Amino acid sequence: MARIAVAATAPFGADVLERLTASHEVVALLTRPDAPRGRGRRPAPPPAKEAALRLGIPALQPARLTGEVELGAETVVVVAYGLLIPAELLERGLWLNVHPSLLPRWRGAAPVERALLAGDEETGVTIHRTVAELDAGPIAAQRAFPIAPDDDAGAVYARAAEVAAELLDGVLSEREPEFRPQRSEGVTYADKIGPADRVLDLADADGSLRRIRALSPSIGAWAELHGRRVTIWCARVEAGSLVPLEVQPEGRRRMAYDEFLRGLR
Repeated sequence: MARIAVAATAPFGADVLERLTASHEVVALLTRPDAPRGRGRRPAPPPAKEAALRLGIPALQPARLTGEVELGAETVVVVAYGLLIPAELLERGLWLNVHPSLLPRWRGAAPVERALLAGDEETGVTIHRTVAELDAGPIAAQRAFPIAPDDDAGAVYARAAEVAAELLDGVLSEREPEFRPQRSEGVTYADKIGPADRVLDLADADGSLRRIRALSPSIGAWAELHGRRVTIWCARVEAGSLVPLEVQPEGRRRMAYDEFLRGLR
């Protein structure tokens, strides 16, 4: 059992945090400050902090990291954290980054979403040393897994969290983990998802389906249907056309597409 701290913010980080507590002593969580969420825009804890509270793990929430941060562990697992880690902290101990892609493919903020948008047939998880350059550190462990035709981002992230915990068990069991440099060829970048990425082109049925899968179940891709802006959460392609299955009209709840159509009458 390793004594570690975890730096995490997003749901993927929360999932990995919970899995790590089953086999390691997690002494602290480093996460981002509470932020406005939901329709009321009231301050709420990030998903990783919610998990830490359930597990009884102390949470630190600095708005900016400095060398004064003390985590109580020489090894820190970083997973979907979202803040820059200064060189002073990186030099103080071993910082292991968990990245849900087969690095050097899809470095950056949205590796699962970009893999699905690109139609990749497989992805994976890479455990690497955290360095100043974005997701460019030497690799300690890596494992690929297939992307099923009906997988959305939620399914891929769940599988990645499972694989990440298994890989970390192996890396953390080593007194001195071995690292190999990343390849210099095949580098691609997974830019953060922006408003333009959410717009569906219904004339491109296959591309629209990839976009819907990439942005489900939390971000959402939208189109104009029957004169209304509608987020499409689930769909299929039939005879070259996109067929919505689950939708959410603007300002309303999610519903089956048939229910949406009945409401138009």
